[in-house]
Amino acid sequence: MSRSFRKGRAVVAVLSSIWALLLGIVLIMLGNGMQFTLIGIRGDIEGFSAAELAIVTSGYFVGFLSGARLSPLLIRRVGHVRVFAALGSFMSAALIAFPLLTEAWAWTILRIFVGFCMSGIYVTAESWLNDAATNETRGKVLSAYMIAQTLGIIGAQGLLTLGDAGTAVLFIGASILVSISFSPILLSVSHVPAAEVSRPMPLRDLFVGSPLGTVGIFILGSVYATQSGMGAVYGTEIGLTADQIALFVAMLFAGALLLQYPIGWLSDRMDRRWLIFAAAALGALSCMIGWVFSGGFWTLLASAFFAGGVTTPLYALFLAYTNDSLSLEDMPAASGGLVLTFGIGAIIGPLSTGWAMQQFGPVAFWATLGISFGLIAIYALYRMTQRAPTPVEETESYLGVLPTATPVVVEAAGAWSADQAETSDDANADEEASDHFKDGA
Repeated sequence: MSRSFRKGRAVVAVLSSIWALLLGIVLIMLGNGMQFTLIGIRGDIEGFSAAELAIVTSGYFVGFLSGARLSPLLIRRVGHVRVFAALGSFMSAALIAFPLLTEAWAWTILRIFVGFCMSGIYVTAESWLNDAATNETRGKVLSAYMIAQTLGIIGAQGLLTLGDAGTAVLFIGASILVSISFSPILLSVSHVPAAEVSRPMPLRDLFVGSPLGTVGIFILGSVYATQSGMGAVYGTEIGLTADQIALFVAMLFAGALLLQYPIGWLSDRMDRRWLIFAAAALGALSCMIGWVFSGGFWTLLASAFFAGGVTTPLYALFLAYTNDSLSLEDMPAASGGLVLTFGIGAIIGPLSTGWAMQQFGPVAFWATLGISFGLIAIYALYRMTQRAPTPVEETESYLGVLPTATPVVVEAAGAWSADQAETSDDANADEEASDHFKDGA
């Protein structure tokens, strides 16, 4: 039996054992994705300004970052199942509370709460997911997890077209989806894995080890949070209908499904700094087109597709590039540091974009995104003058990881990448030894 066949059977066996978990993740992302866009649409109906909605948006990432740090402590204290069920219940209740408390300060508090709950839910689900996989199957499992999340976010935008954002019906629908998402997970998962994450590496040490990875992922945090949180706000301010806004936001995430594979393929075959530059430059160009041709809806969709499409691959690129610069022992701590750096950028991004939109109008949405992408591209070029490239054969393998990942998955992805690189080196060494033996014979 060939190794590839055995590996394929192992992947199928693992995926069949975690199908309920993946289904639950899709349902969670349907509910969470709905509320992200709903906040922008309903906020406009309630008369909130772009600056107020930016604060509300940043609140989610404040909660998410806090949850990523505190959830493992809660899990160790009371267990996975209790934390998972409690956070799911609290999040479901918070989603219903949005149309009941239509004040900016109340929405900010609720968003912090939702962000905290989602982070804890991710930590728990990702611990189960990581525990179910082996080094041989982890890459496929994490890819399936990424696809499930992305499909959930995109599908959520379609569900927004089924109701009126001016009523409570869509918030109730999001709450129902979150509530039922836990049933397939809690009824199928019996094993309780450990929820251990390493202490994040100090940001100073992380920057010294990988300046481009640290600065790039900080700026990318701003980009991702602006796209996911302020995209609907931009749509309302330029007069798009609710259905058009849903399609626009869907395009911000749909591009990642198409661009993830080719960028990942190139990542393992060239200097990653050039690829980071090219992806960021494409993002900046897409934003410029969206800025200049904002009057055409189909042009907006194309700009959103490519600007959003390079964001997720860039996140995975920065993770892979940073791991290239570190020792195997430092990777787990660096993963936590990168998640922290990304989260800080995600908090700041919507605030700066909201202020700019308040001062200069909705076109500032594209301007701030374009400038952010441009800074990444310029800094990548600068770093190429400061450090020699890492030989391609010495780089870690690329694995698509979503920006919403907690340190649990980021650490797992780093371990998988290192393992794949070692396996590849061993295979090359065996092949060279075999060739040498044949030549000697």
